[in-house]
Amino acid sequence: MRAPLTLATLALSLSLAACGKRQAPVVAPPPTTGETGTGTTTNNDDVGLVELPGSQAAMVAAAGSDTIYFGTDKSDISADAQATLRAQAKWLVANPNVRASVEGHADERGTREYNQALGERRAQAAKLFLMAQGVPETRLLTISWGKERPVATGSDESAWAQNRRAVTVVVR
Repeated sequence: MRAPLTLATLALSLSLAACGKRQAPVVAPPPTTGETGTGTTTNNDDVGLVELPGSQAAMVAAAGSDTIYFGTDKSDISADAQATLRAQAKWLVANPNVRASVEGHADERGTREYNQALGERRAQAAKLFLMAQGVPETRLLTISWGKERPVATGSDESAWAQNRRAVTVVVR
């Protein structure tokens, strides 16, 4: 037989049922405006949409690319690569506070030592071309990654062609 429901039991049951349905209060977020360093106000939705002067993205936007490509076992600058390097040099000259690292790469074929040297020749060739366009040597570094940092995996001509490259990287 069931015990009769008392007023205290009923009140306790109702309060427990109400606790299970309680929702957290909605708190309005803080204002999203603030100073950006240029004296203008923006909201957080704009973060990431503003290109910083002197950034890698700004160079790529102005020059069209940060990468040039080479033939197999070659370090000579092709006509297409010259056009890209001229555009990079123009941007670098216009941004005198920026330094750049020219990184030489090779495909997977050949020994580590051979590809290291080939990457160095490619980086130096690109650096010399940039210098000939007016970029001071003091603002250019070179490094060879050889075959250690491929952008394309695979053992076919398509992958190899993508990995035979020099990349100009903005460094501050």
